[in-house]
Amino acid sequence: MIVRAAGRSALAIAWLASAPLSLAAQPFTVGHLMFSPCAVGARTAEGLPTVSAHCAAVSVPEDWRRPQGRHIQLRVAIVGAEATRPATDVVTFIDGGPGGAATDDYPAVAPALEPLRARRQILIVDQRGTGGSNALHCPPPRSADEVRNGQRPLSEDAGALEAWVRECLGALAGHAAPQFYTTSAAVRDLEAVRQALGAPPLDLISVSYGTRVAQQYAQTYPSAVRSVVLDSPVPNSLALLADHARNLEQALRALFARCVADRPCAQRFGDPYATLYRVRARLQSQSQAVTVRDPVSFDPSERMLTADDLAAVVRFYAYNPATAALLPLMLQQAEQGNYATLLGQKQLLAQDLADQVTGALELSVLCAEDVDLLRVRPEDEGTLLGNGAIRRAQAACALWPRGERPASFHEPWHSPIPTLLLSGELDPVTPPEYSRRIAGGLQHARVLVVPGQGHSVLSDGCMPRLIEQFMTSLQPGALDDDCLRRLGGTPAFLNFNGAAP
Repeated sequence: MIVRAAGRSALAIAWLASAPLSLAAQPFTVGHLMFSPCAVGARTAEGLPTVSAHCAAVSVPEDWRRPQGRHIQLRVAIVGAEATRPATDVVTFIDGGPGGAATDDYPAVAPALEPLRARRQILIVDQRGTGGSNALHCPPPRSADEVRNGQRPLSEDAGALEAWVRECLGALAGHAAPQFYTTSAAVRDLEAVRQALGAPPLDLISVSYGTRVAQQYAQTYPSAVRSVVLDSPVPNSLALLADHARNLEQALRALFARCVADRPCAQRFGDPYATLYRVRARLQSQSQAVTVRDPVSFDPSERMLTADDLAAVVRFYAYNPATAALLPLMLQQAEQGNYATLLGQKQLLAQDLADQVTGALELSVLCAEDVDLLRVRPEDEGTLLGNGAIRRAQAACALWPRGERPASFHEPWHSPIPTLLLSGELDPVTPPEYSRRIAGGLQHARVLVVPGQGHSVLSDGCMPRLIEQFMTSLQPGALDDDCLRRLGGTPAFLNFNGAAP
């Protein structure tokens, strides 16, 4: 066991009685794994510091049916508890995506998990195909700015999409077979990590797509799981992408209805939902070229803004109430011919906008698990997102090597495991009805809906304290969630100085 020594913070691994004494700054062995000091996090550009941890590598078969074949290394990290003798259960963070690298994204959720560290270790595993776990890196897709050169972006050009898929497969050929990078394989990986650590019981904390991984793991290895927290969850029965268009539309209607019902907002912006569709119609008719200056050299350059860019910016900004509050103002500016604000947001979201076409791991997941269940819906054609993402997934998956999906994969999760389900009232991608649907199959579950909030509510208000209480008591029904009811949406910005006083 590693204990506190010389007044320094130490890492205590309590689930293995044979673990040696050591200082936190030194390597140590747990089970079959050697951990060395490391830092996790890759978001320093966003003002998020890295977090001190200990890291190890776990070797697993790329194809679990052929254990003698090629192996890949999984990056595993442990963030230590404050207690000298931590609890024997281990909190395990499962990232979203598909494509999020847990060790890269951990600093963003670290404050929410901080109360848990009083008594528990935090286990972080990069899902295969992400971060330090044989990442499926592909060349970036063609950007909409290349429209100026007579080309069309992937989102509009089937030939360009096919070329990108083939280029991506070529880039992966030397180190990865993408058909083996599925949720089911990630579930087996996590169990392999747990066994390598000495088989501690796990408390699963998952976000967005990560909730699919958590449910599949708990369904496959129920005796390994002590508790589950699902933040912005996806039901097992859902095919990813199927509801994206209607969910966003529902959230935008509710969000902009709040503006219409608020006199200062309505006087300033009228009906932002109607404005959105007027701006979209104009961009569909003609993409807009906007001159911007480089923030360092101040040299002018011309950038393009398309209807797809508008949809992506609005979608991503709807995820969080702080950014959603800017939408009425941004849309009004665009309708008045000032596209610079929207373009600026596009540039800030450049990587996310590239990812909307789809990444390699997302394709491996979609093609194996969801694409055969996706249908183009005529009623979605007129929505902001439309059916473009579904058509692109279908076209890409016609070329992408397709993994296997277990027969029971999309069956609802039924379990007595204590479970807490968290949803934001205005979530544009995983609405509260998803949490309620999942909870219907659980014997010991509670749904917490946070008023006025969007996607991923793990860190909102008193939620970290409620999660710690749940994990200690395993009594979701006993939680007093009155503190959440005091939260609400962020008032719309009336100008760039903020909302009305």
